[in-house]
Amino acid sequence: MDLKLNNKYALVCGSTAGIGKATAIALAEEGVNITLIARNEDKLKTALAELPSHRNHNYIVADFSNPLELQHKVSEYISNNHGFHILVNNTGGPKGGPVFSAELDEFESAFTQHLKCNHVLAQTLVPFMKEENFGRIINVISTSVKQPLDGLGVSNTIRGAVANWSKTLANELGQFGITVNNVLPGATGTERLTQIIKNKSAKTGKTEEEVSDAMKKAIPAKRFARPEETANAITFLASECASYINGINLPVDGGRTKSL
Repeated sequence: MDLKLNNKYALVCGSTAGIGKATAIALAEEGVNITLIARNEDKLKTALAELPSHRNHNYIVADFSNPLELQHKVSEYISNNHGFHILVNNTGGPKGGPVFSAELDEFESAFTQHLKCNHVLAQTLVPFMKEENFGRIINVISTSVKQPLDGLGVSNTIRGAVANWSKTLANELGQFGITVNNVLPGATGTERLTQIIKNKSAKTGKTEEEVSDAMKKAIPAKRFARPEETANAITFLASECASYINGINLPVDGGRTKSL
């Protein structure tokens, strides 16, 4: 299948590790020019070196705790370089814990890093997408928007807000050839999953292997996802082939989520 992504431009957030990095590589292999964005410049340089060298790749250093600074840096980049056809919103999740014991600043920080930053990036990139009559905004969130996950109270709350923001945006932008979709990863072999397993091990007294095995047993596939598997779904949604898929939540979870 020809995804017709050759020479498109993509801004991929949180792209120095895990799903973000895998997505940048997958898109680049389809001929997309990638701009990585994250807060650690050394890690950005390392990730940049792993992208196919025959394309025009670059990076932006930005901290997602400051949406206005993020917007300024991306706007400046666009004015000096080019716009983007594809935006992949992907930011590390909030720390775990029960929602009842969460501090107010945990909600505020997560809301800023996820919804506010997604919003300012969309506002900054959409004008070029409208000019091109082609745009793809893909938000990497969580299966918790369908089924809240135990011990991830703040994340469950904020991910739901992002999902509804996304659906509303899809309704508003569909007429311009722009689609807005959410990818919902399940348990994926990333640093975040490793930390979740460590935390559960410490709280329950079980070994990390026992915790990991119990999590796998709850998944019909009986294993964790590889970041590349989620990246493949994102890449398809970014393509011309997905032009009539808009405003959906797509779980990539091996069948773990019990709702349709």
